[in-house]
Amino acid sequence: EPIYLEGKKDGVLVEIAMQYNDGYIENFFSYANNIHTQEGGTHEAGFKAALTRVTNDYARKQNILKNNEANLTGEDIREGLTVVVSVKVPEPQFEGQTKTKLGNSEIRSIVESITNEGLSIFLEENPALGKKIIEKGIQASRAREAARKARELTRRKSALEVSSLPGKL
Repeated sequence: EPIYLEGKKDGVLVEIAMQYNDGYIENFFSYANNIHTQEGGTHEAGFKAALTRVTNDYARKQNILKNNEANLTGEDIREGLTVVVSVKVPEPQFEGQTKTKLGNSEIRSIVESITNEGLSIFLEENPALGKKIIEKGIQASRAREAARKARELTRRKSALEVSSLPGKL
């Protein structure tokens, strides 16, 4: 089931629909006054920041993430997520001629607060789904960390093999 959040603040209407799937690709679609903002902008940044903060806070509250463990990154949480963020802004300020990036700085905090409130309530009301979301994020985090270690190991091996030092050293 898609998660739907909606709110209005300071004359700005915010609508967010999000749904997780089994895939690993993040699909993000953002709109400002029904104009597709392919490059994102402040509304997209606000949503991503709030999603990361709320999810990490929820994971700590539920003791899924322990105190000694690092927080999940935004990329980990958004893996396999499809999101549509739409804002209706009275006076939009677009960056560039193509109008593909929203530049209103106040929109970030509005989207962030509406996402914070709505998602917090949703996770509290749906603990089973919240746990699944956190576990998917933890799995993505472990995969990212394993890939990083494998890269480092490969680089270290090739650096040792190339050296012109005699084998006895």
